[in-house]
Amino acid sequence: MTHHIVEVQDLNYTYPGGVHALQGVSFRIVHGESVGVVGANGAGKSTLLRHLNGYLMPVQGSVRIGDCLVAKPTLRDVRRAVGMVFQDPDDQLFMPTVYEDVAFGPLNLGLPAAEVEARVMQALDTVGAAHLRDRPPHRLSGGEKRAVAIATVLSMAPDLLVLDEPTSNLDPKARRQFIELLRTFRHTKIIATHDLDMILDLCERTIVLHGGRVTADGPTLQIFNDPELLMRSHLEKPLRMQACPVCGKPT
Repeated sequence: MTHHIVEVQDLNYTYPGGVHALQGVSFRIVHGESVGVVGANGAGKSTLLRHLNGYLMPVQGSVRIGDCLVAKPTLRDVRRAVGMVFQDPDDQLFMPTVYEDVAFGPLNLGLPAAEVEARVMQALDTVGAAHLRDRPPHRLSGGEKRAVAIATVLSMAPDLLVLDEPTSNLDPKARRQFIELLRTFRHTKIIATHDLDMILDLCERTIVLHGGRVTADGPTLQIFNDPELLMRSHLEKPLRMQACPVCGKPT
C-alpha cells in the first residue's frame, strides 16, 4: 500500500436515531503532515477518526488511505497502515502484561517470534517504556498507559498515526513528555483534541469541524487568529495566545 495521502470525499455518517454526525466532510492529507482536528463537543471529531481505519463505514462518500479505499474487503490492509490511539488507553490494553499487549498485534500478523520480540522492544524503547514490559497494564499511571497504548500501535509499523484526545487525563508533566514524544515521530499524524495548545506545538495545519461539517482548513496560526471563526465554532484561542487576565498583555 502506498501511504502518501489520506483522502476523504463527501463523507456522511448518521447514527441510529437520525443524528447526522458528519455532513459532506472532504479533505486531503499528504504524507508526513501533522494535522489537528478541532471542534466543540459533538462536532464529529471522534466519528471522523473512526472512519479512517474502518471502525465505522461511510453512509455516503469515501475514505481512501493511499491507494486503498476503506471498505470491508480492505480492512486488514487499512488497519495495518493506520495506527489508532483511542481516547481511553484502557480500550487498548487488555493483556496480563505490557509486553503481551504490545506483542498482540505482531503475533496476529503471524510474524516469527524473533521479529515480534524486536518489534515489541523497539516500540517500548521509542516511548520510553521498556522498563514496564513485565508490569500489568492496570497498575500503570495515566501517562504510562498512554505511552504503552502508542507502543501497541507502533509495533504494527503503521504509516499513519491517528490520535483521539491523546492528552486527556494526563497531568502537566506527563502531557509535556507526551508532546515531546510525538515530536519525534516521522509518521503522518492526525490528532483530534480539545487541547489547542498541543495543536500549536505539533500541527502546522488544522481542520475545524462544527456540526459535522468542515468550517475551516488551513495553517494553524491563521485558524487560531480568526476570532470570528473560533466564536462560530464554539472554540477559544489556545491559552498561550490569550491575554493575561491580570495585566491584559499577551502571554
